[in-house]
Amino acid sequence: MANFQVVVADPDSGAAYQREVDGQDANRFLGKSIGEDVDGSAVGLDGYSVEITGGSDNAGRPMRDDVAGPNLKDVLLEGGTGYNPERDGERRRISVRGKEVSEEVAQLNVRISEYGDESVESLYGEGDEEDDE
Repeated sequence: MANFQVVVADPDSGAAYQREVDGQDANRFLGKSIGEDVDGSAVGLDGYSVEITGGSDNAGRPMRDDVAGPNLKDVLLEGGTGYNPERDGERRRISVRGKEVSEEVAQLNVRISEYGDESVESLYGEGDEEDDE
């Protein structure tokens, strides 16, 4: 059974929310790739749509959108996701995970692509503490 930590980014407010997703909701992400949209109800955002932007596995190896499939691959990188070279022209072979979501993925990064009727704060029950002051 799949189990993910999902980080939901709200581009309008700049806020990020973390949610634990398992069971049927996690199965909605399996087989999807970076850049695909998923129904927001999988992360508690009814009426919303979220786009998968990346993720990583338990060892911290990042997903890359230019590597096909869900498996680990050793890729020669010049920079980008998973490798930051220290000098010009430096390359290194790095293990990364493909762009497809599988059960080995521990964390998924998503961003809200279509908004619903209610605000994100009200759906997640956050922001109420500030109203009491």
